[in-house]
Amino acid sequence: MRDVSRFFVLIAEGNKQSVILEAEAEKASQILRAEAKKEATIKEAEGQAQAILAVQQANADGIRALNESMPSNQVITLKSLEAFAKAADGKATKIIIPSEIQGIAGLTSSIVEVAKSTEAAAISKQ
Repeated sequence: MRDVSRFFVLIAEGNKQSVILEAEAEKASQILRAEAKKEATIKEAEGQAQAILAVQQANADGIRALNESMPSNQVITLKSLEAFAKAADGKATKIIIPSEIQGIAGLTSSIVEVAKSTEAAAISKQ
């Protein structure tokens, strides 16, 4: 009888050790998954930060190039009109109207008049 009870004790100890090992393996697995998720999140955030920096650097380079070329007021006004046209294409949810809209409207009228007179001159030369 003693051997039988010893046998059951050994089986119980084996089962206990098995449960402990399975729990430790699950714990280690969860820790590794959490660490992998953490590293992936960090890498993704670093990638987004680099993308933002690249866009900001490109914007700064563009502004620097514009400043170095010293464009005239007419060029700046014309580019403002082009940007305004893009903003007003119906896809924008908000449109910001420049405070100098009358000056821009005047420039537009001037451009139209110059185009008409150039066209008229070209027709009269024929």
